[in-house]
Amino acid sequence: MTVSRAWILAVVGIAVSILPAAAFASEAAVHAGAPHFDAAELSVFWVLPFAGMLLSIAVFPLIAPHFWHHHFGKIALFWALSFLGPFAVFYGPALTLYELVHVSVADYIPFIILIGALYTVSGGVRVTGSLVGTPGVNASFLALGTFLASLMGTTGAAMLLIRPLLKANEKRCHKVHTVVFFIFLVANIGGSLTPLGDPPLFLGFLHGVDFFWTTTHLLAPMLLISVALLAIYFAIECYWFKREPPAVVKQPEESLESASEKLGIEGKINLLLLLGIVVSVLLAGVWHPGTAFSVFHVPVAGQNLASALLQIGIAVLSLKLTSRESRRRNAFTWFPIVEVAKLFAGIFVTIIPAIAILKAGSAGALGLIVDAVNHHGQPLNHMYFWATGMLSSFLDNAPTYLIFFNTAGGDADRLMTELGTTLLAISAGAVFMGANTYIGNAPNFMVKSIAEERGVKMPSFFGYMAWSGTILLPLFGVLTLIFFL
Repeated sequence: MTVSRAWILAVVGIAVSILPAAAFASEAAVHAGAPHFDAAELSVFWVLPFAGMLLSIAVFPLIAPHFWHHHFGKIALFWALSFLGPFAVFYGPALTLYELVHVSVADYIPFIILIGALYTVSGGVRVTGSLVGTPGVNASFLALGTFLASLMGTTGAAMLLIRPLLKANEKRCHKVHTVVFFIFLVANIGGSLTPLGDPPLFLGFLHGVDFFWTTTHLLAPMLLISVALLAIYFAIECYWFKREPPAVVKQPEESLESASEKLGIEGKINLLLLLGIVVSVLLAGVWHPGTAFSVFHVPVAGQNLASALLQIGIAVLSLKLTSRESRRRNAFTWFPIVEVAKLFAGIFVTIIPAIAILKAGSAGALGLIVDAVNHHGQPLNHMYFWATGMLSSFLDNAPTYLIFFNTAGGDADRLMTELGTTLLAISAGAVFMGANTYIGNAPNFMVKSIAEERGVKMPSFFGYMAWSGTILLPLFGVLTLIFFL
């Protein structure tokens, strides 16, 4: 069995295996009898497995790269069991199973199906011809990706453009900075203008925020950061391009003369399929058939199941309609999605206590963070921006957005009007600061994995944070002064 067929069968199996036991009922009824616990009882020590997971991602590739490459899945499993085992001892197997099923069915499976579908479909789009990575071409790629991210999501835009960008720069010696800025702009900041751009904004849309509220209110902050980053990138890129070997600098002229393949796009049908995935995501937000089924007390709404099955179908269709030779020439392999699937399985499991503690609010072990965003009942917008952003840099930015959305009152009408700056701060923090780390947003790690597979020596976990700390944090400081103080 080929890897591609195995992946398809695995994903379809996960989705279909829950159906035989599914008894359709009203969405309100599926919560009955679900195990629960008081998250305010949890100490910060429960977050240690999550910290261990992050440190493993940061340290192992530096000190034992060969071991990490072959055993990262086992390490992720170790940290997941480090949480699940003690939790089962203290809170019982029933609650442990519920939390595991909940994070799998509600979060991880939809996440990996969407990421896998986008990865599969975008991998069928191949830019042909001798496109060469000059400063102008690379900056144009970043600008185009920044624009597309709000239309097709940061993951969709990143997966669509990263391969042609890497191909254009394959002869370049200095290209790490290009991939880093690609993560900044395309995989994160570009997705801030519509609910389709990034999951936190989509959650806001589902909770009553108008579809175009983000377009009108986040436009100015997004343009400020994007233009500044593009200017910084272009200056760095021009510096390094002048220091490329003469053969690389002269390459554009030679390529135009000797090009054996015309510039174009192969696998155009996949562009239509990418649009289909975007529609499937939107479908889950606007279509409510009123049906759901329960998997060990965890509700799965009918629209969410339909959306996931549609995404799987689109991925299978892409594999059928795209030639294997085209994917081979596009350097398409399954390793990046396998790496993301295994590592994020560990992240999603170990993140359970961290999210629970935050949801406990002031009563939880991290209550100081929640309390810091308000003063005498009045929101401190700069604190909302930084608290949402810093937590979104390491935790899942979608639930982090929702936590602070509810901390600010949870009333979408009020947040869009008299507390508009507060909602802006929460939205910008969740989306923009996902760029601070490799795990801040799903496409970050996938772009890193694809780049490394193509021979780009990407910065380590802490090395990447040195880039984001040096470039992004000062810009976020300026943003704070202009919009949130």
